[in-house]
Amino acid sequence: MLDDDFIARIDDLRRRSGFRPALALYCRDMTEPERILWPTHKMLNQFGRYLVSFMLIHNDYAWRRRQGPRPTLTALQAMVGSSSRQTAAFVSALKAARFVTVEADREDARIKWLRAAPALVAEIGRSGRLFVAAMDTIEHRRPGLAGRLDDTDHLGELIRRSAAHVLHHGMLIAPFPRVLRFAMRDCGYPLLTAVIGAHYAATIPGAPAAPPLSLRTLAERLRVSRAHIGNLVREADEAGWFRIEDRRVTRFDPSLQEEFERWAAGQMIFYDDLAAAVCESASDRCAV
Repeated sequence: MLDDDFIARIDDLRRRSGFRPALALYCRDMTEPERILWPTHKMLNQFGRYLVSFMLIHNDYAWRRRQGPRPTLTALQAMVGSSSRQTAAFVSALKAARFVTVEADREDARIKWLRAAPALVAEIGRSGRLFVAAMDTIEHRRPGLAGRLDDTDHLGELIRRSAAHVLHHGMLIAPFPRVLRFAMRDCGYPLLTAVIGAHYAATIPGAPAAPPLSLRTLAERLRVSRAHIGNLVREADEAGWFRIEDRRVTRFDPSLQEEFERWAAGQMIFYDDLAAAVCESASDRCAV
């Protein structure tokens, strides 16, 4: 993915005057409070659990498009890095939360398909859709592509295409070690976006206001314990990445900002390209 042409596109995008304000909006929207009872941020915003959900949606939509095998638990277990037992336990939790439904195979009722509910597609596709919305803002597109991703099938297809790329080329987050490190922790990535959003709010004209960075506020928004948020913040401070005092960012490592911006610019370009292809394909199907 990160060939010379793609890197040049990242650099060009970061130089755009609207890039950081649009990224600040992304950061704000990534930490919006949940609208459902289940602690979705905690449940899905951890790399291993996110990956299981991501690939479950891929298998479901690949099967719907007749481009993959049956979307069974066995097929999913063969694709993800966690143990078979861990994967099965997490899928059971997704069922309990009504993020996944089970259907019997029409030809053999003993075979069960895992189908992604619209709520799971919306949550796993949230970051990709918001990156497309950021590109809509930068490009002044009216209407934008992100609005078309409110359609569950369009968003599910976006995730399928993204996951297919990952299966062939590896995880897109791998070249960004500190972003990945946050993503490996429960709600670590949303916490990072909250801190960067607050940093932008204080330093960039036109950036949206950010909520105060108290442990209590962050814990309530992400529905994890204050102790867990405190541990993440302390570890970041000890590593010299950022410091939070008096509910605001008082220090932010410029190299971490650059890493996150390069990660985000690549995600904007990647998902925007995919969204354009998904919407074009959907328009062609409607025209037939």
